[in-house]
Amino acid sequence: MELLKAIYQRRAVRDYSDAEMTAPLVQELLRAAVQAPSTMNQQPWAFAVFHGRARIEGYSRRVKAHLLATTNPMFGQDPRIDQYADITANLFHGADTIVVICAKPAPFPAVDDCYLAAENLLLAAHGLGLGSCPIGFARSWFNRPDVKAELGIPAHCEVVLPVVLGHPSRPTPAPPRDEPEIACWHWDD
Repeated sequence: MELLKAIYQRRAVRDYSDAEMTAPLVQELLRAAVQAPSTMNQQPWAFAVFHGRARIEGYSRRVKAHLLATTNPMFGQDPRIDQYADITANLFHGADTIVVICAKPAPFPAVDDCYLAAENLLLAAHGLGLGSCPIGFARSWFNRPDVKAELGIPAHCEVVLPVVLGHPSRPTPAPPRDEPEIACWHWDD
């Protein structure tokens, strides 16, 4: 797939079919993710992979309970509060696989490098006809020390971004995008 076409067509998929992800597909996506640039080639990323619809649905219930318990009403209600409280809502959109991108301790800031790896993973998934969706609001649950210990995520790793993966059930339409806002442009001829 042509790179610019992939960038323009990739969407956050929030509706997945029953088709199963395979371990080789996930491994291929992880190999693409680690091709991302990183500061001083430190490659500070690590990946936690979780597969299985029942497992993911269980995580969804637990993340929702965590979000309901930790949403601070002093700062206004989270606009997703109804989704957190809905027992039928799956925060992972029915996907059967989650890749949790983690930052290992590194001499230079690692989180930015992990986001670059995430973008590679998202584009690679799209290029292979798969769907993906970053689930940033699940990060706080995955970063809990008790959850890390239970799931096998090393304590020294910081969870940066959970990403769901699967086979889209239907095409996802493109939301409108504004033209780039140029804050400043100094162009010497």
